[in-house]
Amino acid sequence: MIPVLFQELPAKDDKLIGIATLNAEKSLNSLSAEMVGLLRAVLENWQKNDRVVCVFLQGAGEKAFCAGGDVRKVYDSILACGDATHNEYARAFFESEYRLDYLIHKFPKPIVVWGHGIVMGGGIGLMSGASHRVVTEKSRLAMPEINIGLYPDVGGTWFLNHAPGRTGLFLGLTGASINATDALFVGLADRFIPDAQRQAVVGALQQADFGEASAVHGSVVSGVLREFEARELLPEGAVAKHLELINRVTDADSCAEICARILALETEDAWLQKGISQLAKGCPTTAHLVYEQLRRGKKLSLEQVFQMELIMSLQCSRHGDFAEGVRALLVDKTAAPQWRFASVADVPAAWVDAHFSAPWGESANPLVNLGV
Repeated sequence: MIPVLFQELPAKDDKLIGIATLNAEKSLNSLSAEMVGLLRAVLENWQKNDRVVCVFLQGAGEKAFCAGGDVRKVYDSILACGDATHNEYARAFFESEYRLDYLIHKFPKPIVVWGHGIVMGGGIGLMSGASHRVVTEKSRLAMPEINIGLYPDVGGTWFLNHAPGRTGLFLGLTGASINATDALFVGLADRFIPDAQRQAVVGALQQADFGEASAVHGSVVSGVLREFEARELLPEGAVAKHLELINRVTDADSCAEICARILALETEDAWLQKGISQLAKGCPTTAHLVYEQLRRGKKLSLEQVFQMELIMSLQCSRHGDFAEGVRALLVDKTAAPQWRFASVADVPAAWVDAHFSAPWGESANPLVNLGV
């Protein structure tokens, strides 16, 4: 089975609409190394093809656009590697994934991402940088890496820092799931359109008058999507409703203090309760990585963000908690990981700092040429 399907649909004036469909429905369209490679190659070709005026990226099936990266394969590589310092599979996978995410951020043509169903981890990496991000009545977005001992990568340093107030920090620490209304509020989506309109939207793009001036193609796509938007059908959100509380509990000078405040919250709200529970059971090291990546990344360029995240991801592959989290959640499915440290307060600063230290020594970062 081909894990990504590609079509070039005819549009007006001999133009084309490029359709890319993640086709791994059984794994909720989780991104494998092969899928990343296929997407990069075709997007680079469409970027050069003057006939292609717009890209439409979607997931197969009704359940998910993309539930994340294939961390199980990374886990297998950690076990097989022996010397985790030289895990070539992990390095190649994360590097290629981040190059794809960066390509989408900088793509010169409009990309519509149809974020229907589950959009998590690597799925948000694909979606966050697109020019036109659509959510539907069934969209559920999350960066739940606190559960597996990783951290919000795929540009999470960038988009969580751009969320209103300190909501990005809260979402990263709790792994909280958000709906379409929340996604619009925190800046991870642009339009709400019912999924039943998906094929009609594609048809309207085929009939749209893009003209010859590529500078207006983005506004043409915006106009098409605007015709199908149905904000009156938006579900009730959670983030805006709790913004004041989120900002208050995250207003402290240390990760340990912020986490203590969140865990001390007494609430009957189901959304907050779930976030508190995930932080309580989550990886203490991850909590520090979330706090530090956002603190250190505030003034970084997008290129520098991905360079830092590559370092962090490879260090996570070396330092144990990531493998333990994947084992407990996805392999043995005990849901009872044995984290290296018992609590956020127990994590030494030197341990956290080690996750930001380049594992290749004096050699150049493999992503040093991003944007060049």
